[in-house]
Order: sequence, then C-alpha cells, then structure tokens
Amino acid sequence: MKTEILYGKSNLNVELPDNSVLIEPTPIPALENDIDAIRSALQHPIDSEPLSDLVQPNQTVSIVISDITRPTPNHVLVPLIIEALDHVPLENIVIINGTGTHRDQTRDELIQMLGEDIVNHVRIVHNHCNDKETLKKVGQSKYGCDVYLNKDYVDSDFKIVTGFIEPHFFAGFSGGPKGIMPGIAGIDTIMTFHNAKMIGDIRSTWGNMTDNPVQDMTREINAMCKPDFMLNVTLNKEKEITEVFAGELYKAHDKGCAYAKKHAMFRCDHRFDVVIASNSGYPLDQNLYQTVKGMSAAHKVVKKGGSIIMLSECSDGFPNHGNYAEILKMADTPKALVEMINDPNFAMLDQWQVQKQAVIQTFAHVYLYSKLTDQQAKDAMLHPVSNVEKTLKSLEEKYGKDMTIGVMPLGPLTIPYVES
Repeated sequence: MKTEILYGKSNLNVELPDNSVLIEPTPIPALENDIDAIRSALQHPIDSEPLSDLVQPNQTVSIVISDITRPTPNHVLVPLIIEALDHVPLENIVIINGTGTHRDQTRDELIQMLGEDIVNHVRIVHNHCNDKETLKKVGQSKYGCDVYLNKDYVDSDFKIVTGFIEPHFFAGFSGGPKGIMPGIAGIDTIMTFHNAKMIGDIRSTWGNMTDNPVQDMTREINAMCKPDFMLNVTLNKEKEITEVFAGELYKAHDKGCAYAKKHAMFRCDHRFDVVIASNSGYPLDQNLYQTVKGMSAAHKVVKKGGSIIMLSECSDGFPNHGNYAEILKMADTPKALVEMINDPNFAMLDQWQVQKQAVIQTFAHVYLYSKLTDQQAKDAMLHPVSNVEKTLKSLEEKYGKDMTIGVMPLGPLTIPYVES
C-alpha cells in the first residue's frame, strides 16, 4: 500500500506491505471559520470575562508566543488578540517569543510567524535564558531551584499566553502553562525542569496529566506569576485550526487537553517489529533535536529489539543551539549516555533530549531518513537510510517474512498505546 507521510513542508509517498497498520489520530476537519471561532472564544472565554473587558487602556500587555519550532498559527492568533485590545495603544504591547533555550528568530522568520504588519508595529523580544538582566526572580520551586521568568512578562500589567495543544513526550500535553515554563524561563529554572530525575520519571510521559512532575512544575511556576488569559488551539494534519480554547489558564488548558487526548489516542493490539514514523513535518522536523519526539512516540509501540524508522527532514541539522550534539559524542553507546546523564553530578544544557533518545536506543534500533549526512546520523548513533523500502526489505531478513509494521504518518501528533 502507498502511504503519505508528513516530511518537511510536503509529504513522502512510501510503498509499504499491505499488512502494515496505520497509526494516526482521528481525522478532524478544520473549523469552517477559524477567525470567527477565535473572536467568539475571546468574547466568551472559559471561566473568565471577555478579554476586551479585562484590560484597561493605560495598562501594559505582554503576549507570549511559541517559537518557530512549533506550528502555532501566531499569524492568526496575535492579530486577533490585538484586535480585541484595540483600545490599548500598540506601544503598550510587547510580544515575547518563548524560545526557552532555543535561538532567536530572524526578522524574516518573525514575519513568517506573525506577519509583516505586526513585526513593523509591535515590539518583539526573544527570551534569553542566560541573560540575567532580562529575567526577574518570582519565587522558589519545590523542585529545588529559584524561578526566573522574562522581565518584560513579569513587569507587564496584563499577561497573555498563546500556543497550541498536542501530545508531549514528557509533559503529557503541550500548550497552556508550558508557554511560560520553559518558554520564557531562565536557564537554572529550565535545567531543573529537565533534570534526569524529572525526565526519567515514569509519570513524565505522553498524554499523562495525573501526578506528572513535569506538568506539575509548569503549573507551580505559572502560579507564581500567572498569565491573566490563555488562547490555545488544536490543529489537524494540515496544521489547520480544529478547536479554540480561551480563558482561565488551568481550566481552559484542561479542557483543551481532554479534547486533544480524545482524538490523539490510538489503541494497538500489539507491539510491532518495525515502526515507521514522521516527526509531523515542518516545523517540528527542522532538526534532529526535535526528532526525538517522534522517536519517543514510536517507542511506545515498538518491540524490544525492534526497529524504528524516522522520516524527519532535519533541514537545520542538529540544531545550532545548546549542547545536544556535543553530549551525543561524550559516550560510545546509548547505555553509557544514560548512565552518564543519570549521574547527579552531570548537568549540561540539552541533556534531557539526549537522555530520551538514548533510552529509546537502548530499547530499539533507530534508523533515520533525513537531509543529514550519513556521518551526522552515525554521530548520533543512528542508522542512516537512503531508501525506506530497501531498508524494510533488509529488516525483513532480520525479523522474518511475518514482520509486523506500524506506521505513524503524523508522528508525535498521535499517542499510540498497547494495553497490558
């Protein structure tokens, strides 16, 4: 059977055996009129007064957005927020790009994300997690760190967080409070949030919001300097808006997570010898760091000793921020990487992504079809792939003619599971 798999800004058509099992979320059509739906949500929010009634003309407003690695339709959400706040002068508004530990965006990228009119007329700042001058302490976390958030956000009179809700490989779901933590946090706070104990906790996983320490820390820190209003959306395969969730942070986010979980969960009868997965295409498959999310989703339904084939363009390489590539070279095997990172004395930026990847690689073999060179893939202890169909043929020799194959065309937009 021919299967279309998200890859970069287009798709790949892959010829697969007819007995392959498609693993994908329930298809959801786009809203007929997403603009009207967002306007309505801002006017009739969850457990909140209308946004326009909450802000006074003389108040300063911060709008936190997700960075370019996320497909959040900022170009739709932000103008509609500003439209609802038409009584507030533009010079009173600041947009904060929630880069977390990621790089700044270029002007062209900001125009792609927000539109040229917004870029030309509204002040935009990037979160710089290492620059104490741009951060402000708001408290101390029970997880053992001081909490620093972006100063422009903390000092604003009215705080808005935007984003989109999808399954997340250790926070349960994205969106909501994750826009603030780690989106606009300081490096020490982020490092605690991503330490080996937090990431390695069995409760820190896809779709779980119950007693999840990672999600709990996001909410604890948000409560120290809480957004006054949230606007989140859910998206379908085509990155179109399927639903809108606006209002009080926790109640609106909970409602959005319940909606996303209902459509994203996919029950499998068994684990598979081979799982083929995308990283949900652009923008999430821009680099290998983000590709770990797709690996993690496939990990949930691959057999121990099985194989994962990732189709992720990685047009930006490893990427060019943090220590991800450096840490990968600090041990000779995935097992040794896990042991190194679990040492309480070890602490390096991006260790969490290497930890997740290495745990997967101790369980299954991971192949990669991408724009990386073969050597780059091997440096990450991955098996480079130039032809998916030929790779499947070679794996059939390993697993036998009855080899089972699961296919995740949308990658981490799906939460597959096997009931034990």
